[in-house]
Amino acid sequence: MKVDIWSDIRCPFCYIGKRKFENALENFPHKKDVEVIWHSFQLDPNLQTQPEKDTIDYFTEVKGVSREQALQMFNGAKKMAEESGIELKPETSVLANSEKSHQLLQFAKTKSLGNEMKEALFIAHFKEAKNIDDIDTLVEIANVVGLDKAETKEVLTSGKFLQAVKQDELAAQKIGVRGVPFFVFSNKYGVSGAQAEETFLEILQKTWEETEEPKLSYY
Repeated sequence: MKVDIWSDIRCPFCYIGKRKFENALENFPHKKDVEVIWHSFQLDPNLQTQPEKDTIDYFTEVKGVSREQALQMFNGAKKMAEESGIELKPETSVLANSEKSHQLLQFAKTKSLGNEMKEALFIAHFKEAKNIDDIDTLVEIANVVGLDKAETKEVLTSGKFLQAVKQDELAAQKIGVRGVPFFVFSNKYGVSGAQAEETFLEILQKTWEETEEPKLSYY
């Protein structure tokens, strides 16, 4: 059974959705038969990387809310994350365009390290306050995951996997994805948002029964 997931490294709810889905998958009897494929999606492809700019200030400007309201929203996301077993520090994250990190994800997928890279990028952005638009930083992250430094730097410098990022975004557009995270189960069911673990488990079971479960044959 295949599960395709579109998400952005800059999206806290994508990280929360990832963990909620994974927690549900741990309780799914057929988890070893589930293939998870990560796809690229940029919520703000035109974002200018500004490491020196305070993330909360940027959020208040873009969303038109007060600093107090922004902190309340950030704290709400942090609480949701804690309930799923992850730590978020969105207020300290570096304001950075995510395109290069998506290229790195695409490269990692060719080495069967897509899930490991996705997790590492989320941690780098939301916990370690690293610049996910900086090539040297991304090379170090890639090396920890298990990718070759020299090859990774060449890939990111050349933009070799930029087209793969664009193809993912085009595919999302074709199926009507307007926000992330977005999950597609065996090309049958689409689920938007960081749903409850119980919801993910229910959809996994339903999809399995309808597409994978062997049917009895009568003679």
